[in-house]
Amino acid sequence: MTIKYSLATEKAIRKMESDNALLFIVDKKDNKKKIKKMIETTYDVKVINVKTMIDCKNRKKAYVKFDSSTPAMDLATKLKLM
Repeated sequence: MTIKYSLATEKAIRKMESDNALLFIVDKKDNKKKIKKMIETTYDVKVINVKTMIDCKNRKKAYVKFDSSTPAMDLATKLKLM
Protein backbone atom coordinates (compact mmCIF):
# COMPACT_ATOMS: atom_id res chain seq x y z
CA MET A 1 0.00 0.00 0.00
CA THR A 2 1.43 3.34 -1.02
CA ILE A 3 -0.78 5.82 0.84
CA LYS A 4 -0.65 5.47 4.62
CA TYR A 5 -2.72 8.55 5.52
CA SER A 6 -3.25 12.22 4.69
CA LEU A 7 -2.21 15.17 6.84
CA ALA A 8 -4.12 18.34 7.62
CA THR A 9 -1.45 20.53 9.19
CA GLU A 10 -1.49 24.31 8.93
CA LYS A 11 1.07 24.23 6.13
CA ALA A 12 -0.87 21.53 4.29
CA ILE A 13 -4.05 23.62 4.47
CA ARG A 14 -2.20 26.63 3.00
CA LYS A 15 -0.87 24.42 0.17
CA MET A 16 -4.38 23.16 -0.48
CA GLU A 17 -5.74 26.69 -0.80
CA SER A 18 -2.85 28.24 -2.76
CA ASP A 19 -1.53 25.37 -4.91
CA ASN A 20 -4.52 22.97 -5.15
CA ALA A 21 -2.38 20.29 -3.43
CA LEU A 22 -2.75 17.79 -0.61
CA LEU A 23 -0.18 16.21 1.69
CA PHE A 24 0.01 12.44 2.12
CA ILE A 25 2.29 10.19 4.17
CA VAL A 26 3.39 7.34 1.90
CA ASP A 27 5.60 4.27 2.00
CA LYS A 28 9.30 5.20 1.91
CA LYS A 29 10.03 2.63 -0.83
CA ASP A 30 7.63 4.16 -3.35
CA ASN A 31 8.68 6.57 -6.07
CA LYS A 32 6.79 9.56 -7.51
CA LYS A 33 5.33 7.63 -10.46
CA LYS A 34 3.90 4.93 -8.22
CA ILE A 35 2.46 7.51 -5.80
CA LYS A 36 0.87 9.43 -8.70
CA LYS A 37 -0.72 6.30 -10.15
CA MET A 38 -2.03 5.16 -6.76
CA ILE A 39 -3.61 8.56 -5.97
CA GLU A 40 -5.22 8.77 -9.43
CA THR A 41 -6.70 5.27 -9.27
CA THR A 42 -7.75 5.37 -5.61
CA TYR A 43 -9.49 8.76 -5.67
CA ASP A 44 -10.36 9.05 -9.40
CA VAL A 45 -8.56 12.39 -9.83
CA LYS A 46 -6.01 13.90 -12.23
CA VAL A 47 -2.58 14.53 -10.65
CA ILE A 48 -0.25 17.11 -12.21
CA ASN A 49 2.81 16.85 -9.96
CA VAL A 50 4.18 14.93 -6.97
CA LYS A 51 6.96 16.25 -4.73
CA THR A 52 8.38 14.05 -1.99
CA MET A 53 10.57 14.54 1.05
CA ILE A 54 11.64 12.69 4.19
CA ASP A 55 10.75 14.63 7.35
CA CYS A 56 12.50 14.70 10.72
CA LYS A 57 10.25 11.88 12.00
CA ASN A 58 11.60 9.67 9.17
CA ARG A 59 8.28 9.66 7.28
CA LYS A 60 8.02 10.16 3.54
CA LYS A 61 5.71 13.06 2.69
CA ALA A 62 4.20 13.51 -0.75
CA TYR A 63 2.81 16.87 -1.82
CA VAL A 64 0.35 16.01 -4.59
CA LYS A 65 -0.77 18.80 -6.92
CA PHE A 66 -4.08 18.26 -8.70
CA ASP A 67 -5.46 19.43 -12.04
CA SER A 68 -7.72 22.50 -11.94
CA SER A 69 -10.70 20.24 -12.75
CA THR A 70 -10.12 18.52 -9.37
CA PRO A 71 -10.28 20.96 -6.45
CA ALA A 72 -8.13 19.74 -3.55
CA MET A 73 -10.75 21.14 -1.16
CA ASP A 74 -13.34 18.69 -2.52
CA LEU A 75 -11.02 15.72 -2.04
CA ALA A 76 -10.10 16.95 1.46
CA THR A 77 -13.80 17.06 2.33
CA LYS A 78 -14.24 13.57 0.92
CA LEU A 79 -11.33 12.36 3.08
CA LYS A 80 -12.85 14.17 6.10
CA LEU A 81 -9.84 16.47 6.53
CA MET A 82 -12.07 19.54 6.49
